[in-house]
Amino acid sequence: MLNVGLTGGIGAGKSEAVRLLAGHGAVIVDSDRIAREVVEPGTPGLAAVVAEFGTEVLAADGSLDRARLGAIVFGDEERRRALNAIVHPLVAERSAALRAAAPAGAIVVHDVPLLVENGLQGRYDAVIVVDASDTTRLDRLTRLRGMPEADARARMAAQADRETRLAAADFVLDNDGSLEELTVHTARLWQHLSERAARRS
Repeated sequence: MLNVGLTGGIGAGKSEAVRLLAGHGAVIVDSDRIAREVVEPGTPGLAAVVAEFGTEVLAADGSLDRARLGAIVFGDEERRRALNAIVHPLVAERSAALRAAAPAGAIVVHDVPLLVENGLQGRYDAVIVVDASDTTRLDRLTRLRGMPEADARARMAAQADRETRLAAADFVLDNDGSLEELTVHTARLWQHLSERAARRS
């Protein structure tokens, strides 16, 4: 089994890269999706969040009000650390279970948006960084997602800069161009990953 961490700045096209890798046969472990699952209604994770932040972070239906919680932790490092202390271990536990369930020779790709920011490089056999220039990312966020430019720039600034992210990469997946180009780059990357996985088996 080859355990690979995949990351990329907002607007770099990470989701598209993950979709293409899944098409080649990668087992995908999506940290964002798991982070939502571990705080669904009725979970110990949601109970712990409510115990820490109060019932005001709940929506009328009893689910987590992500916008309200986000407003509390955004810009408050201490509160964000408190939230991460609850959620991160639960995500790690679920990710480990999914990885353990994968076939012996699988290439498991962990989609981790804040891999570099949280210093998680050491958890993986290799790290892939989906890369695009800041100009390209800003264009995608504003033109394709309809995000106001100030919001897009703030989101980008809140993450690791491009150089820091690239320094953590074993493989760089260039996504400054078209989807067709990304498809070609991803196929080439898959070949490299398959060769590395074969050497481990």
